[in-house]
Amino acid sequence: MAGVSNFKRDSSARILVPGGAGYIGSHTCVELIRRGYTPVIVDNFVNSSLAAVDRICQITGTNDLPVIEADIRDTDAMTRAMQDHNCVAVVHFAGLKAVGESTSEPLDYYSNNVQGTLSLLEAMKKAAVNHIVFSSSATVYGTPVSLPYTESHPLAPTNPYGMTKYAVELMLNDLVASGAGINAGILRYFNPIGAHPTGLIGEDPNGIPNNLMPFVAQVAVGRRPRLSVFGNDYDTHDGTGVRDYIHVVDLAEAHIAALEKLMEAPDSFTVNLGSGNGYSVLDVVKAFEKASGREIPLEFVDRRPGDLPAYWADPAYALELLGWKTRFSLEDMCRDQWAWQSGNPDGYPQRQCKSA
Repeated sequence: MAGVSNFKRDSSARILVPGGAGYIGSHTCVELIRRGYTPVIVDNFVNSSLAAVDRICQITGTNDLPVIEADIRDTDAMTRAMQDHNCVAVVHFAGLKAVGESTSEPLDYYSNNVQGTLSLLEAMKKAAVNHIVFSSSATVYGTPVSLPYTESHPLAPTNPYGMTKYAVELMLNDLVASGAGINAGILRYFNPIGAHPTGLIGEDPNGIPNNLMPFVAQVAVGRRPRLSVFGNDYDTHDGTGVRDYIHVVDLAEAHIAALEKLMEAPDSFTVNLGSGNGYSVLDVVKAFEKASGREIPLEFVDRRPGDLPAYWADPAYALELLGWKTRFSLEDMCRDQWAWQSGNPDGYPQRQCKSA
């Protein structure tokens, strides 16, 4: 479970959450509310649904969650959101996140992820908000020099998505060093999967899923005929790629621990968020078949260019700094993913946004 500091929470504290209606953002909003905060969700709803906000309210019993439909590249809108709602910190999820798409549409990724964060930081300065938790990624490490990845591993992203995360990390570090008064918690995610145990919120990708778990789940409910496994000749225990998977609720709890660390002792940091365990594609498929009681048809196809054979995190620093470690197993991740997908086979229903 996330470490609980001695920091005394202000139950009225409002936290700006760009991308708060998305997969990880929505789960983090649930945990923020559970911890006594009020998230102020800002989202352009390009890759998310307002229905997720309804589900956040349903899970938490909250009736009046502030929601603003806006793009983080709109600096004035971000400034107004923070000023109007008296926000004291930002937990930043907004951005594009598909590695493959980033190679074909790199300018979209630099615009959304880098220009968008620059806009957000300028708005924070105008609104005098000094704390930001940023969603980075293990993709900043690139090809492993050694495993597991520690925070001191060389940074050498191999795709535009990873480059945008690296660029934002550099920007945050330079801003912190400038003495501007802003401090940053940079969280390098590994592979988030699973869903809230209620089955009410989960990952709902547009179009064909780019990630393994939502694709497997869509095969299980009949939306896809079979899973394509990219490569079965890697130097791993079963020939398929190995990754460090982390339950999205564990990840959400880490954001609360990071936020409270920044607000308790304003000193910037960078940490890995992973379990420290590696599971192969076939490990995940077998665990999901057991959780769902459904067979997952699959076919082996050629490797994808740029895919790595295996990587996983060294999560020791997150435990030392934040008192945080994962508590959910792969079986838990698959069980909760199935609860979400089986209860919402077509994802979220759609409805229109009215900004707060």
